[in-house]
Amino acid sequence: MLEFYSIFLLTVLAYFIGSIPTAVWVGRYFFGVDVRDYGSGNAGSTNTFRVLGAKAGVPVQVIDILKGFFAASLAGIFYRNFGFFDASSYTMLRIIFGLAAVVGHIFPIYEDFKGGKGINTLLGMMIAIHPWATLACVIMFLIVLLVSRYVSLGSIIGTLTFPLFLIASAVIFHYDDNRQDVLIIFGFAIFILVVLTHQKNIRRLMKGEENKASINLFKRRG
Repeated sequence: MLEFYSIFLLTVLAYFIGSIPTAVWVGRYFFGVDVRDYGSGNAGSTNTFRVLGAKAGVPVQVIDILKGFFAASLAGIFYRNFGFFDASSYTMLRIIFGLAAVVGHIFPIYEDFKGGKGINTLLGMMIAIHPWATLACVIMFLIVLLVSRYVSLGSIIGTLTFPLFLIASAVIFHYDDNRQDVLIIFGFAIFILVVLTHQKNIRRLMKGEENKASINLFKRRG
């Protein structure tokens, strides 16, 4: 029973960590701007770069990544230091706490449950869970971004790379680990989540109306 309450409380804590609306607060308190009123209207780092430039976009991106990383790391912190959980549940708990942070970013309690798409927070939790697969995702994201200049397309394809990398590594190195299976299922679930949160972007991509990334993302618009 104690373990159940511990998991519940840490999941709630992870949600509140993820709910920190970095883009909104940085824009509001340091620049006097609500980024949701400009650009794409999204409360995320891409729109922050677009509206306020790198001096706001970089800290927003870094903090959003750290939110996911720290939330997913809660399992390890309490497992190693307090012995709250057993080793068999460690991987699943990292996923649960990380996803709680992602949900918090998308539906932040501090801002009427209207947040961003959660890509950076998702990236942070993925780094905590499997850094090598995450590196493959980042590389694929950059390739797609450089070729197409679409951040949304890079995010979608980059996310799909996570489970595909795990499947490929399992086949090549003959892994037979239940934890690997859990991560593969998690990877496809995350891909579906990213597709769902990018429906508007997908529709714009299909119509050829999606905004392309450019050097202007790093300059503040007057």
